[in-house]
Amino acid sequence: MLSAVALIRCLREQQPDLPVYVSTATLAGHSTAEQRLKGIADGVFFAPLDYRSVVRRVLRALRPAAVVILETEIWPNLYREAKRSGASLVVVNGRISDRALPRYRRWRGLFRHVLLWPDAILTQSEEDRRRYIAAGAPDELVSAAGNLKYDLTPPASAAPEIRAFLDRVKPAQVWVAASTMPPAAPDDPDEDDAVIAAFRELVSTHPRLLLILAPRRPERFDEAAGKLARAGVRFVRRSKVEAGLEAGSNVTLPGVLLLDSIGELAPLFAYADAVFMGGTLANRGGHNILEPAYFARPVVTGPHMENFAEIAREFSAAGAVVRIERPDQLAGAIGALLADGGRAAEIGRRAGELARSKRGTLGVVAQRITDALSEGVPDPPHGLLESLVLTPLSWLWGLGHRINVSRNLASQRALSTRVISVGGLTMGGAGKSPMVGHLTERMAAAGRHPAILTRGYHRQSSQPIVVVPRGDSAAVELTGDEAQMFVRAGHAHVGIGSDRFEAGRKLETQLHPDVFLLDDGFQHLRLQRDVDIVLVDANDLNAGGLFPRGRRREPLENLSRATVIVLTHTSRGRSYAGVERTLRQHNPSAPVFHSRVTPQVWTEMEFGATRAAREPGFRRVAAFCGLASPRGFFHTLRELGLEIVFQWTFGDHHRYRAQELERLARQAAAAGAEVLVTTEKDVMNLSAGAAAAVAPLKLHWLKIAVEIDNEEDLLRRL
Repeated sequence: MLSAVALIRCLREQQPDLPVYVSTATLAGHSTAEQRLKGIADGVFFAPLDYRSVVRRVLRALRPAAVVILETEIWPNLYREAKRSGASLVVVNGRISDRALPRYRRWRGLFRHVLLWPDAILTQSEEDRRRYIAAGAPDELVSAAGNLKYDLTPPASAAPEIRAFLDRVKPAQVWVAASTMPPAAPDDPDEDDAVIAAFRELVSTHPRLLLILAPRRPERFDEAAGKLARAGVRFVRRSKVEAGLEAGSNVTLPGVLLLDSIGELAPLFAYADAVFMGGTLANRGGHNILEPAYFARPVVTGPHMENFAEIAREFSAAGAVVRIERPDQLAGAIGALLADGGRAAEIGRRAGELARSKRGTLGVVAQRITDALSEGVPDPPHGLLESLVLTPLSWLWGLGHRINVSRNLASQRALSTRVISVGGLTMGGAGKSPMVGHLTERMAAAGRHPAILTRGYHRQSSQPIVVVPRGDSAAVELTGDEAQMFVRAGHAHVGIGSDRFEAGRKLETQLHPDVFLLDDGFQHLRLQRDVDIVLVDANDLNAGGLFPRGRRREPLENLSRATVIVLTHTSRGRSYAGVERTLRQHNPSAPVFHSRVTPQVWTEMEFGATRAAREPGFRRVAAFCGLASPRGFFHTLRELGLEIVFQWTFGDHHRYRAQELERLARQAAAAGAEVLVTTEKDVMNLSAGAAAAVAPLKLHWLKIAVEIDNEEDLLRRL
């Protein structure tokens, strides 16, 4: 997990907008990940069981562009489904232990097929590279990149309560017994028993010795406390240690601090005069000795370092670690280090120098992941039953669409004013309306006289055509939600109606615009256009396939009609080479631009007060929206550092009744939300008296802006 933390930090430093999700396989790993990755990863979850249906559900929910496997997990279904979903697959810090190697060789026929799926396997050492090849991996996919564990960043200082505790008890020497483990087999030692026995042997010669005992697993905390009590050893639990002098927060030396917490061990190595690394006397494969090495502390291990065999060999060869074979040797090894400070310091110095000399793998691995990320084209597969039922229906949809295209092109009509269409292949979610609003704002600022032609979804007016001059107002019932946003923005005249040609003629007659922006116009072929801007979600190019199998209205090959392609929902500075290569297969000439939405200001519904997006004055929120693609809104909230305590999604263009808002407010209050938050589009669909319906909670909505890379080039083309 510590390697994952360092790697994710490196990736986020290079690409701050990159969404990162982390899966773990254990409770302890999950707890550590939540602590260490808070504010860095977008989410932490338990790894799915390696069944195709389960893995597919996770991949459909996340739509990853790259799946990164750390170390030895070879999960056949995850590997296969990750590649079928369009994601790149990279194994990093790969290793195969002495214990696992015979099993991989025996089942080479199976693993040979599984190990064809990764795009790259980056191993810890040349020996691990040879072992992966022996297990069936193609030679050209495997390379020795080095061990990520050497690139760990020394942890921050210990918690204030622990520092205050150490100042109070003033130990002469500190021994840290780290990540102790129970027996793996009947003939194995219990490492807590071995440590307690060694401590009792040492106290006669080290009367002011403090042992910091840190069991690896939380379920062992109470058991370790019982062992200490039965052995008559004075101890205090970390959970009882406070910064003051309350009863129960101290211990008389010689004594023990039982570290019954997660994530606090690493900084304590800085205080150690000697360290015993657990998981090495019991046959558990060992634990990482690099953290104490970075603090130049001497480390004692047992014989079992199979999981870190290369590190163990290098440290042993350099005289940078003390190895013992049996539990009864522990007291002698620790006692010798405590008695001879010069020898202990020399072993620690060698360990620190060796650990620092091996750094540099992190940047290499991060670059390989970045390269793989750019090649991913997310398209998670459907389940078998879903495909069997919906695929034939999508064929019928495609046939009907081709007939409609032919009819509409045959009856196409042209306005006398230039028409720029902004549309997409999918049924919502690409960001067409925000793009239209942004372009009209830029055109108006440049002195143009733009008008918007829009259908006006879900408007409640019998008038076939509604024209709203720039700067005028109109009821949302007359315009619909998205058109109402254009009206309130005030950058362009707005013509609303299902017949965009007639709406355009009316605008030409009454208001004489010099350019039309056709909202959601890629499929509206009855109106001739001069420029076709097609928006494509960079994270959902295929949108699940043609309707009803997915959300795509027409085949990807129809991108050939596009004059300009804009990738939406992109991360700043990230390459989308795989997506762009797919686009080029269908349209080799249209320029491709990258865009994203950026949060601007929060507006309070009742009073209209505004606050900067990143300084809203609240943190715990309940969020709701009715969008075709709601995940972007929730991701934006998390990027702003808000904690979503409850969230609801409704259908696109949903109109909210007062009773719904009252129910949302009750659930939000029960979840501990400070405020309710939603989008500008949803505000257009709120019932009258919405602020009163959610009282006493306040309702805020987020205004967004569109950011386009190389925007001036795009505007020149338009």
